Amino acid sequence: MKVYTRKGDKGQTGVFGGKREAKDAPRIECIGTLDEVNSTIGLLRSKLGNDHEWQPNLHRIQKDMMNMMSHLARPSDSKKENKNPQPEDGAVFCEEWIDAMENNMSSPSDYFLLPGGNEISALCHVCRTQVRRGERTLVTLAKVDPESVHEYISSYINRLSDLFFTMARAEMDKHGVAEEKWNLFLYKRKKKA
Repeated sequence: MKVYTRKGDKGQTGVFGGKREAKDAPRIECIGTLDEVNSTIGLLRSKLGNDHEWQPNLHRIQKDMMNMMSHLARPSDSKKENKNPQPEDGAVFCEEWIDAMENNMSSPSDYFLLPGGNEISALCHVCRTQVRRGERTLVTLAKVDPESVHEYISSYINRLSDLFFTMARAEMDKHGVAEEKWNLFLYKRKKKA
């Protein structure tokens, strides 16, 4: 089977159930952005090495991303059923991992940080910002086809950006790299006032 089909040459692409949509439609933009996130997670995993403790969780996230993208590719009026798994526990999975990492760090997360630190930390920030862009495109898709954006997907994607922020911090903490702080989180500033 050939990789190319020539069907997309005129700016249309297939979605789940056989319909075609413009390549700049909100659904395709959303899926494409999440695919970009997934690819960057793959780059992160390749930089970590096979034996790194994050590998199993990142592998799970990549598979979950594929499943979520398949569900987002199904318009709500599609008659065809999507039998791919729905990672409905994704937000909780992220929260538990975030909590575990924060419990092992030497200081709490109180500040907005300048992205960087070391290569792995910086790559985690790239993932974080791509996830945030994916979240924005998810909101746009929900305005066009609300029934195709399941609540668990929105929660999972929202939590993933928090996860990658925490991973960036954990990586710096592990290697003794100082965080470059910008400003206290707003809710922390209000408590001090």
